[in-house]
Amino acid sequence: MPSLDRRRFLRDAAATTALVSAGGLAAGAATPAQAAPPTAAPAPTARRRGAVSFRWWGTAGWRVDIGERTVLVDPYLSRIDTGLFTGTFRAATPLTVRTDVIDPRVDRATTVLVTHTHWDHFMDVPYIAGRTGARVFGTLTAYHLGLAYGVPSAQLSPVKGGEVLDFGDHTVEVVGSLHSRNASYSLAFPGVRVSQPARPATIADLPEGDTLGYLLRVDGGPSVYFTGASDVAERNLTGLAPDVAMVALQNATTTGDYLPRLLAGLDYPKVVVPVHYDNFETRLENPPPVAPTDRTRLNDMIAAVRRISPRSRVLVPEYETAYHF
Repeated sequence: MPSLDRRRFLRDAAATTALVSAGGLAAGAATPAQAAPPTAAPAPTARRRGAVSFRWWGTAGWRVDIGERTVLVDPYLSRIDTGLFTGTFRAATPLTVRTDVIDPRVDRATTVLVTHTHWDHFMDVPYIAGRTGARVFGTLTAYHLGLAYGVPSAQLSPVKGGEVLDFGDHTVEVVGSLHSRNASYSLAFPGVRVSQPARPATIADLPEGDTLGYLLRVDGGPSVYFTGASDVAERNLTGLAPDVAMVALQNATTTGDYLPRLLAGLDYPKVVVPVHYDNFETRLENPPPVAPTDRTRLNDMIAAVRRISPRSRVLVPEYETAYHF
């Protein structure tokens, strides 16, 4: 297969970069964070009631600890080699869940939020659901794929946008969204699953399956919007006005005015955090590896955010570092 642009098969995106520290934001110029890279999964720490931390797991993945609850967003830790970053993309790559990588990091989970069902967002979810008993929220495609993996229907909650889910000390609002387009105005593995399929075997067996965003509001804490791909249905963002936006890096220019529409729709968040900018087929080690073309896009995104929303801080995250907003 000829040399390919990785994100031609996947996502899109948006803006970013500001100075941060492991404990939170620091005032200063907009530059990538240089936190010390942990070489192993962070050990659980004592939590006070209401404490909240955000740890990036690469791609669009997050671990959010809220007191004694843990919310995972698109947890993809296996980071298997599909050739996507070397120009030898293999759609028939077997789905291989790396339990040795997942188990030290996923000691618990209450909720898993799935933005869409491409392998780099959904592949590890069924295993995590079985390991932790977490409830999985996602599209009807995510529901049917979960059944195909043997996840009990009692743990699967299909959503489509508009739902506001109350978990006591936090709420999650589901937002209808869109997947990014590649340079050919298309996307990788389009399609939905309207009934339970055979158990997926290769990455091509995990289609996009429609795309969602999630707004997490923590009582007495921040409101944070999570994206998993770089397109936006901005009319669905009216009134969300999050403090923080996790924004996927844009690839192709076929999605018009992506950042301006997203940032305006979110009422110009105080903090913009770029995600899906890393080479997610490498080990989860800092500093996050970034392909040269994606480094250019990331720098362009940072400049665009500073121009479009000059009052927003841009935080370029590192892996497994606890951020507090």
